[in-house]
Amino acid sequence: MNWVDEYRSRLKTADEALAAVRSGQRVYVHQGCAEPEDLVKALVRRGHELWDVEVIHMATMGSAEYANPEFEGHFRHNTFFIGANVRQAEQEGRADYTPVFLHEIERLFTSGAVPIDVALVQCSPPDQYGYMSLGTGIDVTLTVAKCAQHLIVEVNDQCPRTLGDSFLHVTKASSIVEVSHPLAEYKKAEGSELHRTLARHLANLIPDGATLQTGIGAIPDAVLLELRNHKDLGIHTEMFSDGVIDLIQSGVINNDKKTLHPHKVIAGFVLGTKPLFEFIHDNPIFEFHPTSYVNDPFVIARNDRMVAINSAIEVDLTGQVCADSIGHLIYSGVGGQVDFIRGASRSRGGLPIIALLSTAQGGVVSRITPQLKAGAGVVTTRADVHYVATEYGVAALHGKSLRQRAESLIQIAHPDFREDLTNQAIRMGLLRGRPMLSGR
Repeated sequence: MNWVDEYRSRLKTADEALAAVRSGQRVYVHQGCAEPEDLVKALVRRGHELWDVEVIHMATMGSAEYANPEFEGHFRHNTFFIGANVRQAEQEGRADYTPVFLHEIERLFTSGAVPIDVALVQCSPPDQYGYMSLGTGIDVTLTVAKCAQHLIVEVNDQCPRTLGDSFLHVTKASSIVEVSHPLAEYKKAEGSELHRTLARHLANLIPDGATLQTGIGAIPDAVLLELRNHKDLGIHTEMFSDGVIDLIQSGVINNDKKTLHPHKVIAGFVLGTKPLFEFIHDNPIFEFHPTSYVNDPFVIARNDRMVAINSAIEVDLTGQVCADSIGHLIYSGVGGQVDFIRGASRSRGGLPIIALLSTAQGGVVSRITPQLKAGAGVVTTRADVHYVATEYGVAALHGKSLRQRAESLIQIAHPDFREDLTNQAIRMGLLRGRPMLSGR
């Protein structure tokens, strides 16, 4: 049979395709904006007739009903990065979190350590040669699709066709379900004047010709806005969002000075909205690859002037970075922070940066802390940290003693907390002297 006949022979409804799932199996769901929503709904419809099905993925944008209390015992969710839709389930003990560097996740599948019984993925319609693109999320999904025992593909005519190492042939699919619906979207975070102030500090560090790791959220969005007068910037990043569109169209991002994959934006996936999905569709400036490649620190380091900007929940006075939990409560995940911090640190002229606002909870909590909260995880070690930035400036920590680090971090903490941080540092032996009395 030619590929068209192969394609037609695999066509099923979502419910027919999901009948392949059996109790006790592990089911992978395509992450982010690429979530195959019709397939997930069909899986949930079968929920009460299934038992002990593990649903595994990174952060998704859908409702994640399989993590609801009513499906306890039927589904058990396991995530490599916690999204808002499953955070409560994990914190209440109804779901699991597996901490792992993003570039190492695929090895779990290829080694057989985490075998996948059924994979649910979303793709674009096939091209003239029978190849379907994984669209907004190549990430770890291409590897999963190759390793899964049973592959169910949701072919969505609204899914963009992205280029690079992003294709599956129709003959790899066990079942195909044709749908037409808008992709799940990740809305732009609204930034404040504090975010803009922090972004200006970061923009001043970034040289023309730099290659950027861009992320999502108010801080990276604010940084992109401050780069409008830069020249010859490039992108090598695990993900990007809508903020890159204007910089590419204006020529600020042209990738001409990149030392690895010049003239190309290299990424693993996108999180954004419809204008971004339309912009990446069949656009040859974008080249997508699995995160085992994009996030490999040794690959990242091949980009000269690599600038990695990552966020944190809190940073202690020695430079330890907690980015995945609030105390013992897991909030997000390890993700690609360490991958890019280490890659940028090995890059010629690289800048590994941790960026965060100085306070949380409306200004009543300092995010520069004497010690991390009890139970908090250290995502990036003090030895990995080079720069920490807040809206009050940038602390250069690499090669500095614990005393020098404490002094520098106190200077970029919110002024309301500097005296207490100084007193705490003295009591801990990080600084010499006597604690100051309040008001003196």
